[in-house]
Amino acid sequence: MELILKEDVIGLGFKNDIVNVKSGYGRNYLIPQGKAVIASPSAKKILAENLKQQAHKLAALKAAAEEKAAALNGVALTIAAKVSATGQLYGSVTNMTVAEELAKLGKEVDRKIIVLKDIKKVGDYVAVVRFHKEVSAEIPVKVVAEGAQLEATPAAEAPVAEAEAPVAE
Repeated sequence: MELILKEDVIGLGFKNDIVNVKSGYGRNYLIPQGKAVIASPSAKKILAENLKQQAHKLAALKAAAEEKAAALNGVALTIAAKVSATGQLYGSVTNMTVAEELAKLGKEVDRKIIVLKDIKKVGDYVAVVRFHKEVSAEIPVKVVAEGAQLEATPAAEAPVAEAEAPVAE
């Protein structure tokens, strides 16, 4: 079923996109909720005319999204979480956690536009913030064990010493 989206739908598309969805999803959810209309030939013509008239507004929205993305450029997050002995997290780090950490830094970002798989282990990850369909920002996220920031430096030096030992022999 071909539909024209009337608003942004997370995981499907952005406003004024023409998308193909399963019939039940379109008939039972998108159309009754007012999120989409059937993409008939006349509806497509109306959409094309509206996009022509709104081209300058869309350019302004994209420029605003680029400013927001530039504000997040160079931001890196370090999230401390409770961890088991095997490096497994108790719970997970989600897009909501990333949004809260950004808020602490003074960067207000809606958690719904942050794309991140649930993180369940200690390590380095990348969160993508999608401000616009053509503008996104990548934020490096480092997940560490609580209280391990002080322990991280000796642990990082220990493998270097082990690596030098076989060379000395």
